[in-house]
Amino acid sequence: MADLKDFAEQLVNLTVKEVNELATILKDEYGIEPAAAAVAVAAGPAGGGDAEEAQTEFDVILKAAGSSKLAVVKLVKELTGLGLKEAKGLVDDAPSAIKEAVSKDEAEALKTQLEEAGAEVELK
Repeated sequence: MADLKDFAEQLVNLTVKEVNELATILKDEYGIEPAAAAVAVAAGPAGGGDAEEAQTEFDVILKAAGSSKLAVVKLVKELTGLGLKEAKGLVDDAPSAIKEAVSKDEAEALKTQLEEAGAEVELK
């Protein structure tokens, strides 16, 4: 049972890039289309936290690519380390998480870069 808890903890803490790699492996090697699982993992653990706690980790959510879609795709590719196809998929599937559980400073910097490229971005 402890092994399953450890496995669940690992899944919940995957980065966007790791979730995309896992989805590719599941699809290519096992024929499983993991769309629902990827959304569940990307959403993080369920349940509410203490409202008094200060938020220390932020998710950078791409709401829309805007008029400069190509520039946004290139920037998402650069920021996430994904391949061009995966970055385009993230942009096409907006709203989507670009980075998760990052510091406020990093989240603000990413938001600024994406907005300068023409994207609509939200921090959660």
